[in-house]
Amino acid sequence: MKYKILVVDDDKKTVDLIRLSLKNEHFETLEAYDGIEALALTRSEAPDLIILDWMLPHVGGLDLCRIVRLESTIPVIMLTAKATEDDKLLGLNLGVDDYLTKPFSLRELVARVRVVLRRTYRSEERPATLHFSDLVINVQRHEVWLSGKAIRLTPKEFKLLETFVRNPGRIFSREELVERVCGSNYDGFDRAIDFHLGNLRKKIDTHSEQPSYIQTVHGVGYTLRRANDVA
Repeated sequence: MKYKILVVDDDKKTVDLIRLSLKNEHFETLEAYDGIEALALTRSEAPDLIILDWMLPHVGGLDLCRIVRLESTIPVIMLTAKATEDDKLLGLNLGVDDYLTKPFSLRELVARVRVVLRRTYRSEERPATLHFSDLVINVQRHEVWLSGKAIRLTPKEFKLLETFVRNPGRIFSREELVERVCGSNYDGFDRAIDFHLGNLRKKIDTHSEQPSYIQTVHGVGYTLRRANDVA
């Protein structure tokens, strides 16, 4: 499969360098230089991954990511000069899949593209549809229904839910979840997984009077309540 990558940056030289590096690795590329153009291409071309600059004219990178997350689960790698923990948490909370701080190595960028694509689209010889209580998960199409109603999840939220549903009752440490969701080469901070867990809980726990599907085991990690334990 030849993946299609959308490269979004207002600096033409940066876009050209990334485009050439990706094409040398046999990726198909699309290019955009502002948020409005990028959003139009995302909707018309449905790229497999977006490389997105934080600072863009017209529609900023974070705003664009927010819109993309409302409409799809396309993975996003953010390019940014903003490297503080708060900035990263803000992006992760909006659904950014990976960060690369400027200036960056093109070889590292291509490597991260491959990791995110493999993590998002890898095929496994497992059941295509998973069921847990009122949840139905189509693994191949990255679709989730709760009590018959479709809910939108980011790629990391989806991977978390899939991990828990495949292993109901098992307690996962934060480190295990980071490795399963972000990959063994992830060099970020473990606490970021808490934001994805928090957002996932908000989306699948629609009845506040009932216990959460995902339970915190204090001092150990997190677990998904078994089907017969959920009220």
